[in-house]
Amino acid sequence: IPLIFIINYLYIFNSRRLHYGAPSLQVAAIRHYSNGKAPETDSFIMNIFRGQMNTKEVFPFPQVLNEEQLQNIGMFVDPCNRFFEEVNDAGRNDREETVPPEIMAQLKDLGAFGLQVPTEYNGLGLNNTQYAKMVELVGGYDLGVGIMLGAHQSIGFKGILLYGTDEQKTKYLPSLASGEKMAAYCLTEPTSGSDASSIRTRAELSDDGKNYILNGGKIWISNGGIADVFTVFAQTPVKDPNTGETKDKVSAFIVERSYSGVTSGPPEKKMGIKASNTAEVHFDNVKVPVSNLLGKEGEGFKVAMHILNNGRFGMA
Repeated sequence: IPLIFIINYLYIFNSRRLHYGAPSLQVAAIRHYSNGKAPETDSFIMNIFRGQMNTKEVFPFPQVLNEEQLQNIGMFVDPCNRFFEEVNDAGRNDREETVPPEIMAQLKDLGAFGLQVPTEYNGLGLNNTQYAKMVELVGGYDLGVGIMLGAHQSIGFKGILLYGTDEQKTKYLPSLASGEKMAAYCLTEPTSGSDASSIRTRAELSDDGKNYILNGGKIWISNGGIADVFTVFAQTPVKDPNTGETKDKVSAFIVERSYSGVTSGPPEKKMGIKASNTAEVHFDNVKVPVSNLLGKEGEGFKVAMHILNNGRFGMA
C-alpha cells in the first residue's frame, strides 16, 4: 500500500475523532502511557524500540525435551566435542580417504553406532531430537565420519528398527549398535535412483522354498565396501490372491556379506567427503534365507520410502 494512502487515512481518521469530540490519536497515546508503564507485548519490533529483546515470535520452536532428556543428551555432547576437537583429525581422514581403525574404536566406545537403537539392544535409545543434535555435532567437525555413521544407522539398518521381527532385531541390532558390524542401504542401481519401483535386481524363491536367490548390482552405496549387513531391495514375483496374476513387486531383504556371492568394488574416487566409503555391491546367486525378508513380500517400495523419509534428517 503506498505510504501516501496510509498518511491520508490517518489524517482523515484523526480529523473525524476530533469532529465527534474524541481526543486525537496523539492525546490518546499520551493518556495511554500516562501511567509511565508501556503495555506488555510479544511484538519483536515494538520491544526493540523499548530496548527489550523478546524472541518468542521470532523463534517459535517448541521445547520438546524434558529436563531428564536434556541432561541425558548433555552427557553425550561434551565427550563427543572433546573427542572431535582433541582426537579426530578430519584433514587426515580426508587425505587418507578412510576413517582410521583407532578412530572407529573410540567411536564405538562413545556409543556412536547405535544412537537410536533401544537400550535393550545395546543402543543409547535417543529420540529424533536428541539424535539430530548429535548428528549436527559430528557433521560440524567431520562430514566423512558423519556420513559413515549416518549411512550406518539413519538408513543402513533403519529398516530392521522399523520393520524387523523380534528375531531379526535380536539377531542383528546388538552387534550393529555396538559397531562390531557395519550396515549399508542398497537401493541405487545404474538405471534407477530413489525410484525403487524401477530397480532390476531380482530375488526369486528357491525350489525348496527355503531361500531367495538374489542377483543384481547396486552402485554408489555408502559403506558399501565396509558393511557386514545390507538392506537390499529387489524385484520379486508376487501372485495376486484376487486375480491369480503374477507381477513383479519390490521386496526388502537383510543380506550378510558372509553369504556366498556377495562382493563389493573398490572405493569410488570422490571430490569431497572422501573418508566415507562409497562402492558398488554385487550379488551373484546369493542365497538369502526366507527369514531375512524385511517386512512383507511385495511391500519393499513402502519399506524403502519409509526408511528414506525417516532417516533423511540424519543424513542431511
